[in-house]
Amino acid sequence: MSKDNQRAKAEAFRAMHDRSQVLILANAWDAGSARFIEDAGARAIATSSAGLAYSLGYADGEFLPRDELVRAIERIARVIKVPLSADIESGFGDDEKGVGETVRAIIGAGAIGINLEDSTGERERPLYEIDAAVARIKTARAAGEAIGVPLVINARTDALIVLKGEREALLEEAIRRANAYHAAGADSLFPLGLNGEAEIARAAREIKGPINLIFRAGMPSIARLKELGVARLSLGSALALAALTLTRSVAHDLLSAGTYSPTLGTGINYIEANKIMQG
Repeated sequence: MSKDNQRAKAEAFRAMHDRSQVLILANAWDAGSARFIEDAGARAIATSSAGLAYSLGYADGEFLPRDELVRAIERIARVIKVPLSADIESGFGDDEKGVGETVRAIIGAGAIGINLEDSTGERERPLYEIDAAVARIKTARAAGEAIGVPLVINARTDALIVLKGEREALLEEAIRRANAYHAAGADSLFPLGLNGEAEIARAAREIKGPINLIFRAGMPSIARLKELGVARLSLGSALALAALTLTRSVAHDLLSAGTYSPTLGTGINYIEANKIMQG
């Protein structure tokens, strides 16, 4: 992919966060799922870190070797035409240098956006200190600029799900971090763990950039979330888990009862699948 093409895709993806409509991202976990999601009408593709890791035989949480992540992103970028954003978790690097290396490799593989979170994976220190998290975002931004690709950064804070304390204090910390990440160069902000319309509306009002939520069953409608100020919705690992659930269910029936009943009456057949993958 030429740098001109990547730059155009990055700018197009950034423009999708303007809140004129909610950007919906049905997260892919491999090249095949990405191609099928694109065929369904997606304006852009984002990856699921968990789904992608599972597809390659690893648990989520940066157990996947970085070079395997990069190769997977390269395969996805090869088969889709829409912009691609890669979930790189905490950056696959213990320090800023490592984050920069990851970002350069991911852009080289064809992505034009990233998800970057502030979790450390450590029990005693679950989040990076805010200055360190800011520095990692600035490093990611600088890596894109050095290559000539205006990387779209979705900065996630896990303050609401890993820190202990009163809910009000946790929400204030999530908002404080999101605003610091926006000032550091993040294009959209992802305060994971918001509950209820009041929290969503407050986050959308007090966070200076567009916000991203995970769309789950029981949440307000997309139209209502737009009214509350949400700019972007993603499904996280939901599609990958649905595919794995179906796989396990069919395999269980086959292996335990010796039965097989097509679970999806209107499922994609072999001929249609091949046609989609041929583009």
